[in-house]
Amino acid sequence: MKYLLDTNICVFFFRDKFNIIPVLKQKGINNCCISEITLVELRYGAENSQNPSKHHELIDEFLKRIVVIPITDSIRVFAKEKVRLKKAGTPIHDDFDLFIGATAIQADLTLVTDNVKDFKRLANIKIENWIKR
Repeated sequence: MKYLLDTNICVFFFRDKFNIIPVLKQKGINNCCISEITLVELRYGAENSQNPSKHHELIDEFLKRIVVIPITDSIRVFAKEKVRLKKAGTPIHDDFDLFIGATAIQADLTLVTDNVKDFKRLANIKIENWIKR
């Protein structure tokens, strides 16, 4: 695995937006994974949608092809970065995003996101944005 997909990238994949499917095929789904936090956000989005069962089924199919990385090993990175950013006066207020970033750092993966602005404040994070607007 090389890439940790942020939730927004997964949503763009499901919605076939921003030409993400060909990029994902080129990079290889076997080179990608998601955080448990991304799975939480996807499940919440499905449950909050007009057709929860349809969206949960899409997620279930996606999970057959992608590895889900547990967050346990990234807890220490999460705590360290949360404190560092708070002391620097540049906190990331979304703990889910901070956990996703910490997971990428801990697992030495490149985070693929359309939210570069927030994640780039994390120390030692590698980021790519596959979205072309």
